[in-house]
Amino acid sequence: MKLVVGLGNPGPEYQRTRHNVGFEVVEELVRRHANTSPQRRFDAEAVEIFLDAEKVLLLSPLTYMNLSGRSVGAAIDFYKLPPENALVVCDDLNLEPGRLRLRADGSAGGQNGLKDIFRRLGTEAVPRLRIGIGRPPGRMTATDYVLGKFTEQERVDFDLVVAKAADGVEQWVRGGIMAAMNAVNAKPAIE
Repeated sequence: MKLVVGLGNPGPEYQRTRHNVGFEVVEELVRRHANTSPQRRFDAEAVEIFLDAEKVLLLSPLTYMNLSGRSVGAAIDFYKLPPENALVVCDDLNLEPGRLRLRADGSAGGQNGLKDIFRRLGTEAVPRLRIGIGRPPGRMTATDYVLGKFTEQERVDFDLVVAKAADGVEQWVRGGIMAAMNAVNAKPAIE
């Protein structure tokens, strides 16, 4: 079994913001593969799907970004999953907009949702798919930027990025981390 976690903040005011691209990837996977609505489990919206013969739990924590570890830890404990069977999808300020970067482990790189997950699980050896959103322009704060909505043109581009990130998640489930890294990290999701 695999666990795919999209990070974001719950509530309509955060929908389709830069910080919620992880949620959007999970929504895309639900759209592609689920025939049921999400249920509340593990302080999250959860949907079970199958990719080929692999059972996958899609999770969107409702704990707010900085407390994502509570939800992820509860799901991992319940299913007795090793951390390498979980993939966390999140935004990244340090990657140019649209760049996807899949890694098997490493630091949180300033991403507070990842920090909380690593703290709760006691390891940084958790696969993660980062989606570049770029740096804030001018004197805009990082908080205002990540909680802001995409411009009209950015939205068009990021709809494509979300679809490519969902493709990368499917590759991870079906072919493992190395095959998915080779495919996802090879080129920008948008040109």
